[in-house]
Amino acid sequence: MGLALVSALECGLEGIGFAESAGLPVPVGVLFGLIVGSSLLVRRRWPISVVLVSMAVTPAEMGFLMGIVGLYTLAASEVPRRITAVLASMSTVAVFVVTFVRMRQDVAQADVGQPDIDPSGWYVPVVSLFMTLGLNAPPVLFGLYIGARRRLMESLRERADSLEQELSLLADRAEQRAQWARQEERTRIAREMHDVVAHRVSLMVVHAAALQAVALKDPQKAVRNAALVGDMGRQALTELREMLGVLREEAVPVAPAAVPLAAVGRAAAAAAEAAADDGPRLDALEALCEQSRLAGAVVELVVMGEARAYPPEVERTAYRVVQEALTNVHKHAVGAAVVVRLAHREAEVAMQVENGPRPADTKVADAQLPSGGNGLVGMRERVLRIGGVFVSGATDAGGFRVSAVLPVAE
Repeated sequence: MGLALVSALECGLEGIGFAESAGLPVPVGVLFGLIVGSSLLVRRRWPISVVLVSMAVTPAEMGFLMGIVGLYTLAASEVPRRITAVLASMSTVAVFVVTFVRMRQDVAQADVGQPDIDPSGWYVPVVSLFMTLGLNAPPVLFGLYIGARRRLMESLRERADSLEQELSLLADRAEQRAQWARQEERTRIAREMHDVVAHRVSLMVVHAAALQAVALKDPQKAVRNAALVGDMGRQALTELREMLGVLREEAVPVAPAAVPLAAVGRAAAAAAEAAADDGPRLDALEALCEQSRLAGAVVELVVMGEARAYPPEVERTAYRVVQEALTNVHKHAVGAAVVVRLAHREAEVAMQVENGPRPADTKVADAQLPSGGNGLVGMRERVLRIGGVFVSGATDAGGFRVSAVLPVAE
């Protein structure tokens, strides 16, 4: 607004000389100058129009400020560089022609009667060229610099916004991964607690029921059952201590707010791996079956194929599947005969636990163990987690069968 006002005043004053030279009334020349100079009001929106107007009034020696500001605005705007170069060249030519003609007239008038000075020599064109470049080159170059700097700043701002969005997405993904890792760790701990507590405590309850039944009739057997209950309790406590010890070792000893989200996921994964390495192995299946035999169950272990070492996670999963299947037998089929089959194959290991129907005249006391309904779910999760196949269901004979096949990575 300020530049437009100054330009209008300048053109208005220059309009007086234009009116006198053109033979027009002075008010007309002043009004014309005010209108021409006010065109700077639209320089930001239509810079090409301002430059064209300044070139149009150049022969009338008006609008020098308007020409300078118009060229600067044109060079700094988003107008294609090709158009800017053409208009700047046209403006330069127009100013050069007007300057050359005016200077030649002035020199001719000043040198009348001095034949030793030739106004058509090198002096007039060189001075006209320097004056033209001095008026047009600085605003064009400065406008190009400002426009390039403005575009650079806009590009840097957009890049910063893009990086901020990417960092936000990465933070969200890290939070999701950490949440997933925490959920996986909770599920793993829940499965471990269920397997340890459910199996050991189920056997303890079975032995306690048998102890209650024979306490008065067979004191010696009652003593043996009481010893077995104590052994089962100590084994359960030992496994729980080992599990909790792994969790304590993998805990991050800093404030939660200072722990990176990715570190939480790594700590949870490390805890799971450590627990898997320290877990039970397949060579302990015979002892597992013997514990069920001591509780009064008829358990037969059949091993097919040549036994070999497997990855810790595979052996641990196979052991837990058999353990949970035997626990379910103690809960739902007291006194039923059980067959545990373990097959060592070339690229997989398979296990199957099948029990017959519960005999009607069983002498084993029913411990009335509660069931949370998570045993089969936990077994399926374990097997599917390492890419295995899990199948369970009732048999035609009235019993129940649990089968699992686990792949072995070579």
